[in-house]
Amino acid sequence: MTAEWEGPAVVLSARPHGESGAVVTLLTEALGRHPGLARGGQSRAQSALWQVGNLVEARWVARLADQLGTVSGELVHPAAAMAMDDPLALDVLLAACAVADGALPEREPHLAAFHGLVALVVELARAPERAVESLVRWEAGLLAELGYGLDFSACAATGVTEGLAWVSPRTGRAVSAEAGAPYVERLLALPAFLLDDSPGSAADWLAGLRLTAHFLERDAFGQHHRPLPPPRLRLEERVAGLASS
Repeated sequence: MTAEWEGPAVVLSARPHGESGAVVTLLTEALGRHPGLARGGQSRAQSALWQVGNLVEARWVARLADQLGTVSGELVHPAAAMAMDDPLALDVLLAACAVADGALPEREPHLAAFHGLVALVVELARAPERAVESLVRWEAGLLAELGYGLDFSACAATGVTEGLAWVSPRTGRAVSAEAGAPYVERLLALPAFLLDDSPGSAADWLAGLRLTAHFLERDAFGQHHRPLPPPRLRLEERVAGLASS
């Protein structure tokens, strides 16, 4: 009796295997982060299919459920090709997939992370100017789904809900500008776009990336003694350059 499944997926990574194959890691709706061997995955006919960030309709088959299995697929949304002409959007796409690949456990469903990543991938084509903001929101949601939720609902010190400007790096709870004034050097900036969906500047994007990076690095990746993935670090470097200019 064989084990198999099929359904929508996001390509998180693809690495060469043998002369022409590729080990592909997908984020699926029902089974979470799931690997498979794409036979001929490095070939001219298939290499474009397994580009990081693409949305595919995948089919996986194995003799036993815990084996690597063989994966095939059809392209649904060519996100990688669509982002090629926008370096920032491409960096956001690669960063999101690398974070999902490194932070999510294998073969364990995380519906919010999956649907959020699909929405992010589609949003890159519709509103690339909001790409970084979308990524930061998705990362905050990912942290919550993994049990490391941030709380921007009220000031941790006073309980007020207005004038929130900072986040405690220890608790992940918001702090108002007034309450945080004596401790600014110890706090993380809370960009307004995380509170009211207003468009942010490059400086706001950088603050958001640094905010979620702190908790991803400490909790989601730190629990497994791994650093943030290089694509995520490169994105922050690019946005830092935009903010400084």
